[in-house]
Amino acid sequence: MPQQALIELRDLTKTYGTGDAAFEALRGVDLTISRGEFVAVMGPSGSGKSTLMNLLGCLDTPTSGSYFFQGIRVETLNQDQRSLLRRHALGFVFQGFNLLARTSALENVELPLLYRGYPRKQRHQLARAALASVGIPEKERNTPAELSGGQLQRVAIARAIVTKPSTLFADEPTGNLDSKTTREIMQLLCHLNSELGISVLMVTHEEHVATYARRIIQVMDGLIESDVKIEDRR
Repeated sequence: MPQQALIELRDLTKTYGTGDAAFEALRGVDLTISRGEFVAVMGPSGSGKSTLMNLLGCLDTPTSGSYFFQGIRVETLNQDQRSLLRRHALGFVFQGFNLLARTSALENVELPLLYRGYPRKQRHQLARAALASVGIPEKERNTPAELSGGQLQRVAIARAIVTKPSTLFADEPTGNLDSKTTREIMQLLCHLNSELGISVLMVTHEEHVATYARRIIQVMDGLIESDVKIEDRR
């Protein structure tokens, strides 16, 4: 395995159902992603891209094949071990933000630290630093109802990076945003990737959003159809 490999998949498959109802969502995927990459995964509905990202994010397990994350063979881990890997190495950002409605921005960002048992003072300190890193330190007391769509996604990103994960998974992170806010959020993800060294894996169906990535993977019918590194267009 390459020394700098973050992720390596070998003949990865995922089948849902059995018998005549069986559906092969992934049909033997081989893939290597290096530390520090910014990768966009694209494909039509039913192509397997969401299944691929769920497997990479340790939210599901493959039917067969091997998945190495930073040298750890993920498919051999039990559910508790996968949960620990997610908690300590991965961050997640979703299209729907998934914030607690009646909770301040600061408290939303603190949640992963609360689950880890961090003391209150340290939670506040790290959450404020995360909000500052995404450009909204002044919004820490606001609830989601008092924030714009772009601010909501910034809070969600701050929550995802507050534990300093090595890898950030972003599932349609701009799907609910207008074009101006989309540019701002994508520039923020680029900053986190280039300046903080966080590896970013993003699912998107929007070609102009995918071009912010440094590599675009097209998934079709459970297989990787193309895998292209692109020049800096930002």
